[in-house]
Formats: sequence, C-alpha cells, structure tokens
Amino acid sequence: MAGRPMGKLHQEDVRRKIQASQLLNVLQDHALNDGSEISMSRLKAIEILLKKSLPDLSAIQIDQGNGDDASVADVVRAFHERRASGS
Repeated sequence: MAGRPMGKLHQEDVRRKIQASQLLNVLQDHALNDGSEISMSRLKAIEILLKKSLPDLSAIQIDQGNGDDASVADVVRAFHERRASGS
C-alpha cells in the first residue's frame, strides 16, 4: 500500500520535530532518571536548538473572551493554585 507523497516542506517539518523530541528526551533523561552528566556546551547547544524549534510559551497570549488576555504561564499558575486550594 503506497503512502501519500509528502512534500519537501512537510518532510523538513517532521524531521525538525523529531530532532526537537530527541533533544527533549536527553533533558528529560537527565532530569528525571538521573541520566548521564550534560556538559555546559552541550546544554547550551540544546537550549539554542530548542529555541529555534519550539515556540516560547511565555510569549503566547490566551484570549479569554472577556477582553482580558493571559499568558500561558498565568493560566498554568492559576490552575496549580486552584488544585492546591482544592477548588
């Protein structure tokens, strides 16, 4: 069964997402599984590549429909505060 041909831009987008996922896996392994030590140069390289691959969520605004905009960080903070208070 032949798949639908992918355009060059789609292939590059998929490749970029896979590479970003691999970088995140390195960081998660280090943080969560006490993985191998990461050198400062490798950490900086990962940071630079992720900034080019993933959106900065702190810059995204959420339109709440009532004229008030909130950043993703504000929404996450409010969610955690509500959970902590039991609401």
